[in-house]
Amino acid sequence: MPDPRPDTIRQLSSKVVYDNPWMTVREDQVERPDGTRGMYAYVDKPDFVLVVPMEDDGFHLVEEYRYPMRRRSWSFPQGTATAASREEEARIELAEETGLRAASWTLLGALDNAHGLVNQQLYVYLATELRRGPVNREHTEQDMLHRWVSRAEFERMIRAGEISDSGSVAAYTLLRMGLTPGSG
Repeated sequence: MPDPRPDTIRQLSSKVVYDNPWMTVREDQVERPDGTRGMYAYVDKPDFVLVVPMEDDGFHLVEEYRYPMRRRSWSFPQGTATAASREEEARIELAEETGLRAASWTLLGALDNAHGLVNQQLYVYLATELRRGPVNREHTEQDMLHRWVSRAEFERMIRAGEISDSGSVAAYTLLRMGLTPGSG
């Protein structure tokens, strides 16, 4: 929904400057509230889900090589939201990446992912009452590792820079704050 406030930047035109199956780069001509015109470029990407699998006062994490960063990185399981619902996508991602299934699901919140660069949102789910099952990773996740860490170890990993994924740190913040939609 467009922002009704008078300080809204108005889109005059939009063109695709790059497109592939995972993202589209757009370049929009815009008009600012004072009437000046300019260009705004951004990435159009589908939303994604992130799952906080919590068990025994700790969490299940995954580690994989993240090509843009040129290093391995620990994070909560996550992936693009392409299923019929975001919760269903969260269920799929958790099972694919860890083999875990959860009996209880709670939406902790929705966050903007790099809101000055991309229009993508991140939906954070808490998964509890976990049971094990087969892992079914995508071919691109063949190097992925999975492990459980205590809450204290998770916090140590953040402080040490071993967990630097902003979505995982933000998800943990939502969990610590006890936020669920409507709880303000």
